[in-house]
Amino acid sequence: MARLRLVHRCSECGASFPKWTGQCSGCGAWNTLVEDVEDPAETAATLAAGMSLVAPGVATRIGEVDALAGRPVSTGIDELDRVLGGGLVPGSVTLLGGEPGIGKSTLLLQMLATASGPVLYVSAEESARQVRLRADRLGAVRPDLWLLPETSLPRIVAAIDEIAPVLVVVDSIQTVLDPELGSAPGSVVQVRGCAHRLVQEAKNRHVPLVLVGHVTKEGGLAGPRVLEHVVDTVLSFEGERHHALRLLRAVKHRFGSTNDLGLFEMTGEGLRGVPDASTLFLGDRTAGIAGSVVVPTIEGQRPLLVEVQALTNRVSSAAPPRRSAQGLDQGRLSMLLAVLERRAHVSLSDHEVYASVVGGVRLGEPGADLGLCLALVSAVLDVPLPADLVVIGEVGLAGEVRQVGHLDRRLAEASRLGFATAIVPSGADAGRAGVRALRAATLTEALGHAGLTRA
Repeated sequence: MARLRLVHRCSECGASFPKWTGQCSGCGAWNTLVEDVEDPAETAATLAAGMSLVAPGVATRIGEVDALAGRPVSTGIDELDRVLGGGLVPGSVTLLGGEPGIGKSTLLLQMLATASGPVLYVSAEESARQVRLRADRLGAVRPDLWLLPETSLPRIVAAIDEIAPVLVVVDSIQTVLDPELGSAPGSVVQVRGCAHRLVQEAKNRHVPLVLVGHVTKEGGLAGPRVLEHVVDTVLSFEGERHHALRLLRAVKHRFGSTNDLGLFEMTGEGLRGVPDASTLFLGDRTAGIAGSVVVPTIEGQRPLLVEVQALTNRVSSAAPPRRSAQGLDQGRLSMLLAVLERRAHVSLSDHEVYASVVGGVRLGEPGADLGLCLALVSAVLDVPLPADLVVIGEVGLAGEVRQVGHLDRRLAEASRLGFATAIVPSGADAGRAGVRALRAATLTEALGHAGLTRA
């Protein structure tokens, strides 16, 4: 123990320093240095061993590389395959992050239950009995599903050697411990070292590996940033605790697009895929309520219809009124409030403003701007929008309504669900039968089409 020394290590980049400073000079992050211990001899050996994540190879002409070996294998879960671009690639490493209790272990157990061949579930946080009870509830008990309640990295690797699984899940990487590393479980050194070793094992054996990662209060993956760099795919599992809807996104994906979205509903029997998400989002919508509007949005290749709600309340105090946004960008809401006041002469400076996207969805695209503006004006005037109306368009600082992508697909989804009228940008090609397009070049014109002009 005399050889161990106390260091302060950055949780973002892994750089170490002899004393604490407010900012990491390696990556520039603030307040990311945490206390850790290291053995200089073991650290040097670990770095030397981790220089290569795969076995040494030889130079090969690119045309001689077998492309079929990298084809994805279906996971048996349609929504998961949608996000992964068809399934898991042999030898790939996937990092799944999400808040505690969101359903990560449930999703992975259901995936293992559908795999063909022996699979290994390493439970480094829960006991074997806890996992068995969950598997009984999910109907995931099968002879080829091996369970290993273990935190020791050497024993995990030994189990992989013995079982020779076709798929490995480690839940979670933050609790795996390598005794050869002079550091505590969950430290930057342990997480980085164990991840490197597991990635190396997956690459050399051509076995897909799924790692579960913890998240911080801000929703980002905990641990060193290098953890995200060494894996092939980073998945984010999101949702509200009190809501049954779960959203699966790919933050990083070396084998395909990161634009697709997987939707699940949490039920008593586990997670169920939601192929028709628009119907689910609008299932409880009440027509004739001021401040409510339906916005067709695009998540990856999937058109979705979501309800955007706004509520305003006049205040008389001298304190600045509150602005709250859920599922929307707070800065975008402030900008649109300024555009409404300056270009459309609708002032909300003396109103509290609350804006929300129903269903736990987060709208990050600007195509929802016009719908949010109309919802805000509808709320402050207490005038409901037509029940069969959808609104699409980006709003610029000059009050102009700009075009958005995939308009035909958005309108097709609106027509399928019975919406008859759409307010769209003036230059948009919206000739689809079944939806009457009301074109607006400015925000003022859009308000006029919706009947939201002051008398």
